[in-house]
Amino acid sequence: MIETIHAGATVSISDLKKNPSGVIEAAGGFPVAVLNRNTPAAYLVPAAAWEELMDRLEDVELADLVRARADEVPVAVSLGDL
Repeated sequence: MIETIHAGATVSISDLKKNPSGVIEAAGGFPVAVLNRNTPAAYLVPAAAWEELMDRLEDVELADLVRARADEVPVAVSLGDL
């Protein structure tokens, strides 16, 4: 069976257990596929990359909301009403 790996680097679970900090450092800020018997079992994503991914996902969700509301009729509100 062919598996797609969505990372530029891989590490076995055994090697990850031996030196997790070394794997993170060697990855240079990029995700690492964690393999179990040569099959991707998980992805190790550095905190900065995860935060960027979450920011982008939030941007996509906000853009969808803007598009969904684009045809709504605006309601006039004054600061006194708030």
